[in-house]
Amino acid sequence: MNGERVTIVDVATRAGVAISSVSSALNGRPGVSEATRERIVQVAAELGFVPSLRGKSLSGRRAFTLGLVLHRDPDVLELDPFFGGFIGGIEDAIDPRGYALVLQISAEPDEVLQRYEKLAADRRVDGVFVNDLEVDDPRIPVITRLGLPAVAVNPGADFPLPAVRQDPDDGIRALLQHLVGLGHRRIAYVGGRPNMTHSVQRERAWRAGLEELGLEPGPVVPGDFTYLAGASAASTLLGLAEPPTAVVCANDLSAIGLIAQAQHLGVDVPGTLSVAGFDDIRLGTYVRPPLTTVHTSPRELGRHAGRLLVDLIEEGVAEDVRIPAAELIVRESTGPAPAAG
Repeated sequence: MNGERVTIVDVATRAGVAISSVSSALNGRPGVSEATRERIVQVAAELGFVPSLRGKSLSGRRAFTLGLVLHRDPDVLELDPFFGGFIGGIEDAIDPRGYALVLQISAEPDEVLQRYEKLAADRRVDGVFVNDLEVDDPRIPVITRLGLPAVAVNPGADFPLPAVRQDPDDGIRALLQHLVGLGHRRIAYVGGRPNMTHSVQRERAWRAGLEELGLEPGPVVPGDFTYLAGASAASTLLGLAEPPTAVVCANDLSAIGLIAQAQHLGVDVPGTLSVAGFDDIRLGTYVRPPLTTVHTSPRELGRHAGRLLVDLIEEGVAEDVRIPAAELIVRESTGPAPAAG
């Protein structure tokens, strides 16, 4: 191989099999026939393949744990059901493969970076998940410098680490088509935390979707994904000289807060104001009226992220994964636009 280190990819290419088959064969796992196993072992010997330090044959150097450091206020985290499904999906993927999850929570940015430093220094984890990504996220150069295998969730384009993605655009586009079909022309938006990648992605999809429909994007109220931000946005939007007839919120919690405040102000939802969210948390089915939203798949995101990170640790490579796009769920919080008075 011209003096270059032979990799598991080289073995798979020469043997004409998948990388996962090479890993299974060389580590004594089921999933390949005996004839295929023998061919792979022979090819590996011929090429002089030596597994990396992260390879399965040196598993004694590993902790068999994976890290998830959440940059969230614990009080806010209690109200966000996304993480229950996401963590459940991670466990679905990693437990059968002998790994456990180390979860840490911190509200302070500097403390978050220190957590990664400590996890790497103590060799407490073999790799980490990176979620709630920020624009120019300071964690990425730290993780890269530490040499920690990492998998990201819903990053932006041209991201340097392996990632699992679910496209929000189709769901938001379908939501806007639904609202315009009901006669709405003034459609506002309540944002999420402005420095977060998925906030940017969702607002960009809202703007692009309205422009595709020939409409000017309506007023935008900044938010932070919380119930209280949604309630505050309701007061702001309903106090405008020309309030919107529909509002799209960056997540369901803020949409639920907006509905509650609108009702408190005597505004009928959806008779006067239609409201929609994003995420499809279960709480949205219990509020009145039940919430129209865009369904995401946190458990699937977690499951694929878990599989991807273990593959990266054991095999040294991992391909990006796209799961099916988010999709519209129509319930009773959206209705026909009120007739012009």
